[in-house]
Amino acid sequence: MTLRAGVIGWPVGHSLSPRIHRFWLAELGIEGRYEAVVVSPDWLEDTVDRFRVGGWCGFNVTVPHKEAIIPLLDAIDRTAREIGAVNTVVAVGEGRFEGRNSDAPGFLASIRAARAIRTDRPAALLGAGGAARAILAGLAGAGVREIRIANRDRARAETLAATFAASVYDWEDRGRMLDGCGLLVNSTSLGMTGQPPLEIDLSHLPIGALVTDIVYRPLETELLARAAARGNLVVDGLGMLLHQAVEGFGAWFGVTPQVTPALRDHVLAAIRHGA
Repeated sequence: MTLRAGVIGWPVGHSLSPRIHRFWLAELGIEGRYEAVVVSPDWLEDTVDRFRVGGWCGFNVTVPHKEAIIPLLDAIDRTAREIGAVNTVVAVGEGRFEGRNSDAPGFLASIRAARAIRTDRPAALLGAGGAARAILAGLAGAGVREIRIANRDRARAETLAATFAASVYDWEDRGRMLDGCGLLVNSTSLGMTGQPPLEIDLSHLPIGALVTDIVYRPLETELLARAAARGNLVVDGLGMLLHQAVEGFGAWFGVTPQVTPALRDHVLAAIRHGA
């Protein structure tokens, strides 16, 4: 029997998930399918029911459905509940779907591929959206003792800080927030193609700190270029995208895949050609 999985979103044509999962299916010789399915908010409940009766082994969830899908599922795991969003759905029995979130472990895996997490130094996070929530959950779960947040909307940062016991800095103080940090993460859209640049003074950031940006269009943001030029180790946003896909693939198709240079090159080719 051909195993079937996919990704739903509105829109969904921008998603790189089909390229990632189809690469692994071919590489591992698995008889499976991974499809991109356009699902408007009005069709979400009917689509989940259709996947149940259709025998799907699971699917990824992208915007705008990551929160709206939660009440439509039969179970939500601890990480997804803590983050308040689902990006991976797994069939866990006849007609039963469990919601999970692989963004937090995907983020940690991308960092660990370059360097061990420094739990003895503060981590600085820019942004307070859904991705920031997943990153906070990952850092807290990894044992980082102090997490600092700055966001253009301070109220949103304070809401996150209350959940994850983090400290909040005014957006105007984002440069000074970096003093003594071992990690800087940009989870905002600033610096993304078509968005305003991220303006931040890096002079307070120790040279030994790692800098990462969840943006992968462009692959090297201005933040990463500036950080690398001053001697910081940098990690681009493609690593998180690739590593977050591992959990779902393993649950759906029964084999845990590897994030390899060949996979990265395969996905990079699509990014460079505007896919």
